[in-house]
Amino acid sequence: MRSRLPAVAEQLFRDIQKTYEDTSQIPDDLLIALKFVFGPCALQALDLVDQRSVTCLSSSSGRKAFQVIGGSGRLYTCFVSCHYCPCPAFAYTVLRRNEGLLCKHILAVYLCQAIGVTQQESVSDQQMSTLLSGTVAP
Repeated sequence: MRSRLPAVAEQLFRDIQKTYEDTSQIPDDLLIALKFVFGPCALQALDLVDQRSVTCLSSSSGRKAFQVIGGSGRLYTCFVSCHYCPCPAFAYTVLRRNEGLLCKHILAVYLCQAIGVTQQESVSDQQMSTLLSGTVAP
């Protein structure tokens, strides 16, 4: 079962995708909407997008996980299907205080997918199992 974002966030990503396909940029009104919906992590997420910090790992069985290199250089393995990131900001702001929808890492994944700049990497099913078990990175 796939976790869903609020309709306004889903629509915002669709608008960003369509506009970016047509113009190769995100206009100011959509950037303002992004900041309004996602708060302070929007700017940080856009920085991660600019740095091409998001990689989608795919296995032949169809499993997917995303790895995001954070601003500090740390690698976070995010699961968009359940909106999970192991970063401290996600645990504190999203889960504990319920003050945000997503952390900057998951937002960067959504933005990279919307504008088509997600790096792609194929991994074996064994590597994906190891990644999902949390023992070591692929």
